[in-house]
Amino acid sequence: MASSPLSCSASDLYPLLGDGANATAAAEFICGRFEAISNKFVDTGYAVDNTYLLFSAYLVFAMQLGFAMLCAGSVRAKNTMNIMLTNVLDAAAGGLFYYTFGFALAFGSPSNGFIGQHFFGLSKFPSPSFDYGYFLYQWAFAIAVAGITSGSIAERTQFVAYLGSGVVHLVGAIAGLWGSLIEGPRIGRFDHAGRAVALRGHSGTLVVLGTFLLWFGWYGFNPGSFINIMKSYESGSYYGQWSAIGRTAVTTTLAGCTAALTTLFGKRLLVGHWNVTDVCNGLLGGFAAITGGCSVVDPWAAVLCGFVSAWVLIGCNKLADKLHYDDPLEATQLHGGCGAWGILFTALFAKEAYVNEVYPGSTREAVRAVHGRWRKALGCTYSTDFGDRGLGECLYGDIVFYSA
Repeated sequence: MASSPLSCSASDLYPLLGDGANATAAAEFICGRFEAISNKFVDTGYAVDNTYLLFSAYLVFAMQLGFAMLCAGSVRAKNTMNIMLTNVLDAAAGGLFYYTFGFALAFGSPSNGFIGQHFFGLSKFPSPSFDYGYFLYQWAFAIAVAGITSGSIAERTQFVAYLGSGVVHLVGAIAGLWGSLIEGPRIGRFDHAGRAVALRGHSGTLVVLGTFLLWFGWYGFNPGSFINIMKSYESGSYYGQWSAIGRTAVTTTLAGCTAALTTLFGKRLLVGHWNVTDVCNGLLGGFAAITGGCSVVDPWAAVLCGFVSAWVLIGCNKLADKLHYDDPLEATQLHGGCGAWGILFTALFAKEAYVNEVYPGSTREAVRAVHGRWRKALGCTYSTDFGDRGLGECLYGDIVFYSA
């Protein structure tokens, strides 16, 4: 949130201006101008924060185009128009429904602690709590999650059946899992002996284009989640929320890049050839894994996150083949498997100093409790400064990673 206006009292200034006849008027004039300037700074803070949030919303919305291109390139040509139509539906129907009741159910506080009860149809908007930019940002998130499910059930669902979908935020992977299980694998995906048969998409070009668009949008997805940028952690210092946002963009980038390269060479070792679609999915798996902890880990930890996420995705795909589970976009494996690893990764490598900055409402005891349980599970001894070091000392023996 923007800073509060600074106050000025004419009674405090009056003694400093002497006992002249114009001292009171001068004091009131100075305070009036001071308060006007202060209000301008507050207005500027709100404007900068809302502009940042709106720009982040535009980036996240660009992911919808990335989903569309990725889906189109990953399916066979005969099913392209159907999958593109479902992606348009995600945005169009999602916008109307999120406006009518979606935002209210998610953010309509005060509530009963479970579901929101206010802001239906954006009534009483804007408010001291939310402005229109916040609604747009959350809507872009909601329709991005809906795109996960449409990819999982691609090539087996008619458009009219998709109009019955009840996808909600954060359940995209589970919805896709059950959708694929209910519909079963595509015809020809497994031969009579039960061996997996690759049904490659018709356009690697669209897959790469979609991946880059999603990569671009992820900079709104992760750094944009800070909501505001004009927040100082140390008054008068170069270090503030803008630094945490930059760090978040860096960790996001490193995790995705590491996952892409690990997938490239890992799949080469396993199957003996290069495949651009596998690399693109590995990249996105790295992004999915780092999203949970992107703001509270160091860059070196993001590299480790991406490396592990690549193998998690490869393992999940192997398991999917064994179980005759068919997901054309690997959406469930990617968002479910890599996302689950991301949760464990955050618990292992979150840095206490970053947690206190980004989530000032969290307690020090809660952070230590999470780290302490993981250290005990890994056979590590507790030390008073592990929060600043992360678990580097535990996992890497004598190697201790200190912050700069």
